[in-house]
Amino acid sequence: MDNYTNQNTARRYVAHVSIFGTSQIHLRNPYIIAWWSAAFPGFGHMLLSKYLRGYVLFIWEVVINIKAHVNDAMILSFQGNTELAKEVLNTRWLLMYIPVYLFSIWDSYRTTVDMNRVYELANNEGHRYNTFALGALEINYLDKRKPSLAVMWSLFIPGLGQLYIHRILTAFFIIFWLVVFFYFSHVQEAISLLFLGKINEATAVIKPEWLLFIPSHYGFAAFDAFIHTVENNKLFEKDLRSHLKENYQSKKFRILKGQKVQ
Repeated sequence: MDNYTNQNTARRYVAHVSIFGTSQIHLRNPYIIAWWSAAFPGFGHMLLSKYLRGYVLFIWEVVINIKAHVNDAMILSFQGNTELAKEVLNTRWLLMYIPVYLFSIWDSYRTTVDMNRVYELANNEGHRYNTFALGALEINYLDKRKPSLAVMWSLFIPGLGQLYIHRILTAFFIIFWLVVFFYFSHVQEAISLLFLGKINEATAVIKPEWLLFIPSHYGFAAFDAFIHTVENNKLFEKDLRSHLKENYQSKKFRILKGQKVQ
């Protein structure tokens, strides 16, 4: 049940609240979105709430990266073993990897520019949107939350920040792939061995090609949680202003430009 159900009478909408999360359009910097797509294909689209496209690009990145040994080659090149890095690359998979990687960056930039234009039009139309959703599985509503807490929980375990602000789909996706990266990289085993002072064993047990996915994963989770907490807070304040103006402000109230109101 929603506290407001639109009849699709407007051409564009700014936000939608459902039991799975709050989706909204707001102004974004296309260069930042493109940068996240460069850091990890799919992240830029997920920031735009284009989840299906983001999930496809993310899974493609993981599968093709591992098959092409891109991360292995990166590690070897960082160590100065450029010749060995060339040998380890699987060109059959690499030639599929590069076009999709470039497409992810280009498409996220293009989509951000388009969505910024849509936001300007939707914001000017000022069509009403629901702010409360009640279902058999979940309850979601707009309210104010602390961005610092969203970042803090994301740094503990990526996905918890998204749960804090009720981004259920993104939270599930991030947590699931974090478990996959932890399992295949053996990073937790390596950390345990480091605490025991067994540095050589920790180095031997870890899988670098999977480990390289984790820093981007943590960074994205924290950034996504922070940005969407801030924007959800703005959406809540905007809705509250509209509610107070519509129900409590006098119809005769006018702000006279250039005159001081006593």
